[in-house]
Amino acid sequence: MGMRINTNVASIGAQRVLTKQQNRLEHSQQALASGSRIVKAADDAAGLAISENIKGQLVGIKMARNNSYNAQSLIQVSEGGLNEISNILIRMRELGVQAASDTVSDVEREFLDQEAQQLMQESDRIAKSTRFGNKALLDGSGEEFEYHVGPFADEDQNVIKYEISADATTSTLGVDGLSVADKGGARDTLAAVDDALVMIGKMRADFGAVQSRLQSTTSNLDVQYENLSAAKSRISDADVAYESSEMTSAQILQNASVSVLAQANQNGAAALKLI
Repeated sequence: MGMRINTNVASIGAQRVLTKQQNRLEHSQQALASGSRIVKAADDAAGLAISENIKGQLVGIKMARNNSYNAQSLIQVSEGGLNEISNILIRMRELGVQAASDTVSDVEREFLDQEAQQLMQESDRIAKSTRFGNKALLDGSGEEFEYHVGPFADEDQNVIKYEISADATTSTLGVDGLSVADKGGARDTLAAVDDALVMIGKMRADFGAVQSRLQSTTSNLDVQYENLSAAKSRISDADVAYESSEMTSAQILQNASVSVLAQANQNGAAALKLI
């Protein structure tokens, strides 16, 4: 090849290689700094689209899991109220057994009845005041709740519907107006309390069943979240080992390109010696 001054082909080639190595170096540095393999959409257009879709699904699953936990909390509040009402009924049964025996006098039965009346009032108060937010839970209002426990819009696959029909008021349980002030009333109390305990047990079993379902729902969401996170990581997360080697390689070749470019820029000087 002849010696030329106007066009330094070697310098142009060295500049091209230098630009390429600079781009490699910048890309590997951005990948390491961000932790993402896909620095810009051009790196992997399909991978970026899939990754962003999974990212949106992960956010939905995370919130659905929170919804499931909150639904469990609502059920636990309801069951907690029923538990205390059950304790009151058991104490009422104890008072009834005590008052039904002539080991106590009528005066003492009056004292026992005072406690019984207070317990019945408290039982009714618990049933009417047990709430989750502004939702009444144990007064028989019968509201249907919808728990969105999935990341998508499909109602059949992402919504759990549950109607809270529990009514633990004393009138529904059949224990309002009970008295242990005499032996007959005390024995009637025993029969009524036994029936009420059966009703409370059915309500608690109903709450327990839906709570068990929600626990399974939460476990499934946890598994989905874990697996989708792993899938997103494989698509979009940077391989630190690979990016580190890329950065090192680009730095070495960049330095080599700079050295060659410096020498190529002196090519024209040799031609000047002939003039």
